[in-house]
Amino acid sequence: MRQLWLTFAICATTMLACAGSASADVTVSKSNNPDALLDIELIELLGQERVALDAVKPARLERLENGPKIRVSTRNAPDALLSHEYLAGLPTAKGDAQWRCLTEALYFEARGESVKGQFAVAEVILNRVDSPRYPGSVCRVVNQGTGRKFRCQFTYTCDGHKETIHEPAAWNGVGKVARLMLDGKARSLTSGATHYHTTAVSPRWARVFPLTTTIGVHRFYRQPVRTASNG
Repeated sequence: MRQLWLTFAICATTMLACAGSASADVTVSKSNNPDALLDIELIELLGQERVALDAVKPARLERLENGPKIRVSTRNAPDALLSHEYLAGLPTAKGDAQWRCLTEALYFEARGESVKGQFAVAEVILNRVDSPRYPGSVCRVVNQGTGRKFRCQFTYTCDGHKETIHEPAAWNGVGKVARLMLDGKARSLTSGATHYHTTAVSPRWARVFPLTTTIGVHRFYRQPVRTASNG
């Protein structure tokens, strides 16, 4: 019995030694690495998600391309958009006699100004139209005092020069400004100004009229409010 037990012990020891020797030469397989398994599962999941997204994408794109178009309202366009680039994206403007009178005034009075300056001059003209102190239409406001030296309200109408359009691109641009203003764009630049002059001159009335803003080479003023005390 003791011999049988001894034989078993020797065999068991031999087996352990063999196993230890074998384990020293074993390298870890990536296939048995738990992290590698997670990587494989993650890749498979991402692959399935990508397939699902690819299947949905064409339908979404089709809905976006064929869906309702977003149109920019020119009526309430932010002043930041009022630039040459913004105007270039608008269709060629046209209109009636009032539109032409406003376009003509902007061309001869402000075509060399920035777009912002052109809108500001248009505000003055329309502010006058709305004021009971001035005629009630654009053409009558623009041509008030025309031909009477030092009595005309807008210099180009009494400077002795024929009003000829030599710059079609400039005419097209101010025509768009006129169209936007006549269509109701908010007058947010001059705080209700009814007068302006270039920085090269200093008229007497500018000493008593409240200055509202300066844009480019033009200074804008609001006509003083009449009260019982000042007549």
